[in-house]
Amino acid sequence: MNTGRTVKTALLLGAIVIVSACATASGPAEIDTSEGAELSFDGLYPVKNTSRFTKVWAREGFDLSGYTKILLQGGGIEYRPVKNVSRTAISRSSASEFPVSEKTKAQVRDIFAKAFTDELANVRGFEVVTEPGPDVLIVRGYLLDVVSKVPPEPIGRSEIYLSSVGEATLVIELVDPDSEAALLRAIQRGVAGRNRSGSLDMTTAIWSNPVTNMAEVRRLASSWATRVRSGLEELADTYKIGTER
Repeated sequence: MNTGRTVKTALLLGAIVIVSACATASGPAEIDTSEGAELSFDGLYPVKNTSRFTKVWAREGFDLSGYTKILLQGGGIEYRPVKNVSRTAISRSSASEFPVSEKTKAQVRDIFAKAFTDELANVRGFEVVTEPGPDVLIVRGYLLDVVSKVPPEPIGRSEIYLSSVGEATLVIELVDPDSEAALLRAIQRGVAGRNRSGSLDMTTAIWSNPVTNMAEVRRLASSWATRVRSGLEELADTYKIGTER
């Protein structure tokens, strides 16, 4: 797998969902093409009975049997604009969201690059390529509304405990290479941290420092990368992709 620009622009693909592999207790997942279905802005139908993502949409007649390869593309990373809080004012501030430094952004990019490169290097069924083609499915990922919960360390205080180090909304699209149209889109809000409830429970709170914060980012990256690989392999099994190679 090429570990250059193509991989680095697809750092945060996250937990890919597929129509045939996201059933819940309510029954198998299915595309709702009924008259009252609420379509996405680009004509995708909602998928019912999905459990891995908050929202999933798919194109009517969703079928990936014509694809044998995948091309990873990054749609970009967007951070929520927040006001800066100085180290001296942090103890008096009620802020819960903080700016992300360029150094931290670079660290996050590197962590996710390594996680996805390592996990997808030998994905079963699909061949990972670096150029588009007629049988190449584009897997495009976006990370939107990224929020840091990590404040600047205040003067005179050595320990900070957090319920999470950050949050983001993951958007995954499976895109047809000829039309550039999305065949499937899934979104999910994710949390980097052990305490997913959002409350500061000291039994699960994170001692915030550069090492532990990046450890939580690595944990999230690894989890998402594993789910991406699992989803792609389920797709390959469902549509019998790669069985003759």
